[in-house]
Formats: sequence, C-alpha cells, structure tokens
Amino acid sequence: MDETRIPILVGTGQVTQREPDPALALSPMDLTAASGRKAAEDSGAGAALLKSLDTIVLLRSFSDTSWRFICPFGKYANPPRSLANRLGLENSTRLIYTHPGGNMPQWCVNRMFEMITRGEMEAGMIAGGEALATQKNAQRGGLKLDWNEDPGGSFEEWGVDKRGWSDIEDRHRMAGAIFAYPMFENSIRGDKGRSISEHSLEMGRLFSNFASVAANNPLADRRQGFTAKQIATVSSYNPYIGFPYTKLMNSNAFIDQSAAIILTSVAKAKELGILKEKWVYLHGCADAYDHWYLSDRINFHSSPAMSKVAQEAFVMADCTLADIDALDLYSCFPSAVQIACDEMGVSLDDPRGLTITGGLPYFGGPGNNYVTHSIAEMINKVRAQPGIKGLVTANGNYVTKQSAGIYSAEPAEKPFAPKDPSIYQAEINSQKGPSVTEFANGDASIETYTIMHDRKGPSFGILFGRLSDGSRFIANTPDDVELMLSMTLEDYLGVSGKVKCVEGVNVFKPN
Repeated sequence: MDETRIPILVGTGQVTQREPDPALALSPMDLTAASGRKAAEDSGAGAALLKSLDTIVLLRSFSDTSWRFICPFGKYANPPRSLANRLGLENSTRLIYTHPGGNMPQWCVNRMFEMITRGEMEAGMIAGGEALATQKNAQRGGLKLDWNEDPGGSFEEWGVDKRGWSDIEDRHRMAGAIFAYPMFENSIRGDKGRSISEHSLEMGRLFSNFASVAANNPLADRRQGFTAKQIATVSSYNPYIGFPYTKLMNSNAFIDQSAAIILTSVAKAKELGILKEKWVYLHGCADAYDHWYLSDRINFHSSPAMSKVAQEAFVMADCTLADIDALDLYSCFPSAVQIACDEMGVSLDDPRGLTITGGLPYFGGPGNNYVTHSIAEMINKVRAQPGIKGLVTANGNYVTKQSAGIYSAEPAEKPFAPKDPSIYQAEINSQKGPSVTEFANGDASIETYTIMHDRKGPSFGILFGRLSDGSRFIANTPDDVELMLSMTLEDYLGVSGKVKCVEGVNVFKPN
C-alpha cells in the first residue's frame, strides 16, 4: 500500500496540574501546549515533528461550551491559533476548533485517519485542556487573571453546533448533564427491578472499581480509592447532586488537565525517523447518535447508537469483544457505563476492567477532552504489549453522540476504510419514541425522574411522564420540599397523579 496513505498515531502527552496558587498556575492554553510538547517528545521526533504538523484540532473548552463554566478572566478569540503560536507550529495551515461533545476526540481521530487515506493531510495534532480548578480557586480568592488573547485569523469548526436539550426541556430546567443522567439512572433502576438502596450500592460497587484504578494512576485527580459504601453513602462530603447521584458519582470537572495525541502517515513517520515501536493503528471505528433530545428517546435505559457503533467497530476490525484486551468506557456518570455495557454485552465486573485511567469522576473529567486522555493511555498500553487490542468508547451530550475506536500496535490487515455512518444512522433514526405533548394536562404517571439538590437539600424535581393516551411529557414537581425528599426515599417510578400546564410549564403532582 502507498505509505503516504496509511495513518498511524505516533505521540501522546498528558499533564495534570496541581498548583494551588492560581497566580502561578498555567493557563488553559499554556497547559494544553505543555501536553502538545510532551506528545512530540514522546514520538522521539520532537521539534521536527511539530514543524511537520499541517493540521491542528483543539477540543472546545468548557468555558465555551456550558453556561455553568463561563470564564470571568477573558476569552481566546482564535484558540487553535493560540495553541499553534505557543508550539511554534509555523506550517500548520489547517486550524480547527471543535463543537462540544465528549465524543469529539475519538470522532476527530476517525476523521483525520480518513483524511490521511485521501491524501488531505500528512501530520496532525488533537489536543485540549481545562484549568477549571485554577479558575475556581482564583474566583474564590478574589484574584483577577488575564486569559484574554486575540492572535487574529480564522479557524474551521468540526462537529455539530446544536445544544443537547430542546426548548420544551429548557423551560423545565433540563439543561445539562447533571440533570439528564440521573433520569437515565432511575430508568435503569426500574428496568433492573431494584430498590433505591439496592441500586445505590450497585452504583457504588461499579464506581469503586474505577476509583481503585485512579488510585494507581499518578495523573488522576482523586486517588483515595473510594469504597462502594463511601461512594453510595450520602454525607456532608458526598451530598446528592441530582438524585440518585452523590457527588462521587459525578464527573469531576474542576481539575487542571490537558492531553494531546499526534498522528501521521507511515511515510511521514519514516521521514522523521519515528521508530515503529511508537506506531499505533486504529483497526476499527464508528460514529452514530441517538435521537437528539431526551423527550424523543424510545426509553431512558438504552442506546441504539451505542449498540450500532460497537457492532460496526468490531466488524471493521475483524474481531469480537472477546478479542479485546483492554477497555476504557466513557464514565461521566454510572448510567453511561451501564448502558454501554448492556449494549455491548460487557459484564459490569468484567475481569479486564472497564477503565484504564480511573474514569471521569476520579481520574478527572476535563470537559470535552477526557477521551483524548483515554486514547493517549490506550496508545501507551497497546505499545507496551504488542499484539493486544484496546477499545475506547466516547459519549457526547446525554447518551446521544457515540464514538468508538479499536487500537493496536500491530498493523491492520486491510486498509483503513470505515463505513459511511449515514448507512447505519438511518436505522437508528427509525426507532422513534412516543409522541410528545408539549402542554400536558390530565391523568398521568411518572416514567423517570430526578430531584436536584443544592447546599440546603432538595431544590427542584424534573420528570418525564406519560399521559393516559401514551404520549410523553416533561414536567417539574411542585415546590414542595417534603414531596421531593420523599421521592429520594421511596420509589416514585410508575406513580400516578395529575399534570397541569401553568404558563407553559408542566407541573406533576402525585395522587
């Protein structure tokens, strides 16, 4: 085969910053540049590789993604150019800034591998970084930092520019991951037929395995090695965020972490003298998405897109789950892991383990960039054991955008040629949920729910329900602390009541 058209990964870099003084800590862009340099050094080609990069992809920062993480210290007007300037990437003519999504690192690897096979690029870097711990510490300490930067120029954008919730969901305060995933979790509990206490301990057991991996990872943020009981037990240190999730079941966004990976063609790697023991191949990959809004899903405990992505990645790699030696499943919340395992046929106590980093709650959840870390770690793992295969899954929005990659240091037996995702996306699109009633009134029952908490306790409830005609609606609970507290202690799945629309907001009151 033409070696200019064979894509490989050749370098990885990761940084976890623990500087307690915000005045001394690296900014998000300086932190990202540090991991970029590490990736170049890791390849063995160093500065020569950096000068050869023609394409730079920067993962969108959380401050440019979510209203919850807006930065008060300024904005990078052209983020990929700021990164390129720091690294001296004078030959990088293609600058890309992604749209949001935890799936985007793997999605970008898939796309850039395709670009190399078409001769559209020779060498590129995917990088991202967050300094939300420093941002938070500076805000608490009243320190003003200057993270404003405008180097001029323009950039491309990759991904989907569309928020993850609908206007109807927005009116009912379902506007982010911390609100969506707890509702998946309660649906999973109902599907498994467990009590609240039983399921809480099951979540604790699942994530204690992730915490134990983080305990042995020097790059991880939380290395205490929490037990199942510590994770599941509600306390002043570990309060509910969105029932049934305690703090230790939530992705840990307030960390300072960055990661970068570099890919080239085989021809470019040889030209730069990059040794073959640094080369890693992508044997299989796939991308798909479930119905964009939660209101339109078939149910809240499955993911047709995750199932299809896994199937297509295995077919492309000519292997099965049994041939996979290492896994890193996207783990922003327990429900994401459980759904992925159900869809792929992986046991929650699989002896291979479900993470190689420690997962987003314990390793760290650096915004849209976590999977760059998991890919970097998987590259290191398959390099160290030539012949093994590793599976990375990536998840964007709310069990919405799915991506997967199968990695190995051994060359693939056939050219890199993933199936066009539109071929199998149509099948997923056809699996429609029930009709949605925007302004709901009448007899109804609860399909799934969550009770959001603040420092004082229960603050508001969100639920999906069904009217007597089978249609679905989203609603809030009444502003009744006793009711909300009861909904965290007793099982309200399937409970009947009445829903009433008041000024565009549906309110459900149990009988």
